[in-house]
Amino acid sequence: MSRSPGRRGATSAQLSLFGEAPGPAAGAAPGSPAADGAGAADVMAAVYEDAARVAARLPTGVHLGTSSWSFPGWQGLVYARQQSTEELARDGLAEYARHPLLTTVGVDRSFYAPIPDSDFLRYKAQLPDGFRCVCKALHAVVSQVQQRSQPPSDEGEGSAASRGRPEPNPDFLSVPLFLSRVAAPLLSVFRAHAGPVLLELPPVGPSYRLPPREFFDRLDAFLGALPRELACAVELRERAYLTGEYREILGARGVAHTYSYWRNMPLPGAQAEVVPVSNAPFAVVRLLLKPGRRYEAEQRRFHPFDKVVEPDPAMREDVARIVCEAAALGVESFVLVNNKAEGSAPLTVRAIAEEVAEAWQGRAAGATA
Repeated sequence: MSRSPGRRGATSAQLSLFGEAPGPAAGAAPGSPAADGAGAADVMAAVYEDAARVAARLPTGVHLGTSSWSFPGWQGLVYARQQSTEELARDGLAEYARHPLLTTVGVDRSFYAPIPDSDFLRYKAQLPDGFRCVCKALHAVVSQVQQRSQPPSDEGEGSAASRGRPEPNPDFLSVPLFLSRVAAPLLSVFRAHAGPVLLELPPVGPSYRLPPREFFDRLDAFLGALPRELACAVELRERAYLTGEYREILGARGVAHTYSYWRNMPLPGAQAEVVPVSNAPFAVVRLLLKPGRRYEAEQRRFHPFDKVVEPDPAMREDVARIVCEAAALGVESFVLVNNKAEGSAPLTVRAIAEEVAEAWQGRAAGATA
């Protein structure tokens, strides 16, 4: 019954490919001569060399990446030259995927509206073989309520109740809608690059959320009807649902829990105590927003996302423990990082990769002692 996304990790051939083409850049300030013009390729070569050294120390099956990719502030970290948000959104994936540590990426826009086949084909043309994306399921399928306004952003402010006048969503966990608007384009156009499908369940607050019994029954029926060809992961935004019954439903259906770093949820390590990594045939971690923080405030504080402003060692340690546990079990892990986690998603990826590599090395040393 499991829907595993497979066990392909970054291979030596991929690392060679990443090292051949200059792309991203790290260490140079945006707009500096080193990050622009003739020196950009040299800067990026140094970044790739450093990243490849860390990537070579990671356990098999680890996929690290960012929640999206269209940030001009990543010049010198991921991109060699200054480009607009629009340019990066359209054509930035090719350069993004050259970075040896960026071996997955989140496709956030599919949360708001179905992605046209033409856009999936454009993404496909930019990605190397074996590179898989974590695409979000449509908001209309995963939200318990519907509103007249635009759906909330990925880590948006407040609950659904605080943003307008929500009404029960008749399409919540609709299998036909998921199959037609989410699964069909992924399987027909983007199958080779389709990693886990993220079922992000937005927060609704106690006044609007379904009672646990009704929620669990609907979730179980929905997960049981999903196509076996797609791996899926549930991301809770209501901690009241993070229970043993939730764990059992996911385990029976071969669906992963998403260990999230988000303002209304426990830290990833605490979530793993309720839903252990061994519960699913793969693991998903999403680092979004420090618990207790506000999305828009952190966005203003961290912009333009070119440096780590507030590192969180406890969070990084949690992630390393989860990823190493997955590797020890022989299953893949997908870790996606948002700029609002610490200030700069690519730099947090680099720090987590180093943490994972050291933890994995220590684990191996302990096993042979």
